[in-house]
Amino acid sequence: MSTSSQSTSSSPHPTNTTTATSPYLLHKVKPFPSCHLANMRSMSCSTSPKGIAAIVGVGPKLGRSVARKFAHEGYTVAILARDLGKRFLSLPLLSFCPSTKLSRFADEIACEAKAQVFAIRIDCSDSKSVREAFEGVLSLGFVEVLVYNACEPPVTCPPTNFTAITVESFERSLAVSAVGAFHCAQQVIPGMVERGRGTIIFTGSSVSLSGFAGYCGLSCGKFALRGLSQSLAKEYQSSGIHIAHVVIHGDIGAPRSASVLANKDKATDPYFTTACTGTDILAHSCAGQGCMDAGDRPAIV
Repeated sequence: MSTSSQSTSSSPHPTNTTTATSPYLLHKVKPFPSCHLANMRSMSCSTSPKGIAAIVGVGPKLGRSVARKFAHEGYTVAILARDLGKRFLSLPLLSFCPSTKLSRFADEIACEAKAQVFAIRIDCSDSKSVREAFEGVLSLGFVEVLVYNACEPPVTCPPTNFTAITVESFERSLAVSAVGAFHCAQQVIPGMVERGRGTIIFTGSSVSLSGFAGYCGLSCGKFALRGLSQSLAKEYQSSGIHIAHVVIHGDIGAPRSASVLANKDKATDPYFTTACTGTDILAHSCAGQGCMDAGDRPAIV
């Protein structure tokens, strides 16, 4: 069933119908320790008939593009990231930080798409944080689409020699890339089963298909995510839930990719020499459209 179909059934979760008294702050929503909702347009908080598209792992590239695309398609969008400030601007994390880049982006696409967009903090390596974040999301309505885009370390990080990888960093890679996806899926699947529809998209990368030298932690996490997505797809296909593992086999846009590829001194960078060439760089908007297309399909993989 297409994710673009509109729901006429009642939501299994209570929908908040409070009107914000400030252009940027949602009031009368239960405060959670790691769930900060900010930058909402001054409008009713009842969600779109299409439901909520929850985008987990929003950075300056794919996550932003996917969030923008779903907002333009008429969904209420929740963008969830580990850090509303430090990750983007090297600022200390604030409980409510409307000046951060992520929050400004939420406001930007809300105005641009005339959609409701929420910025919510989440630490995908912490099951309690995931649970609290999704309690906040589900208090607003039902999740029609989950896009899990979080990974550790970022795919654009430099390679690390295997003997230099600590156990802690390796375990965190698995926790964010795979275990976090497990926790997020568990939060939304029961509601999807009850409604008989929904879409979950797990974003992979080139290392999901082939391990790269210097990227042991990321490769193992992405391989595990691929296995999780395939298992869930088979288990919930008959329930009307479309679950897909999407791999963009190439680097997504500038700034790092373009500068590195143009730098002859870094021509031996294993990530770029094995994963992509200059012609493989993909525009952000195309990447977002790809995830939208993957979601707008029947519940088969």
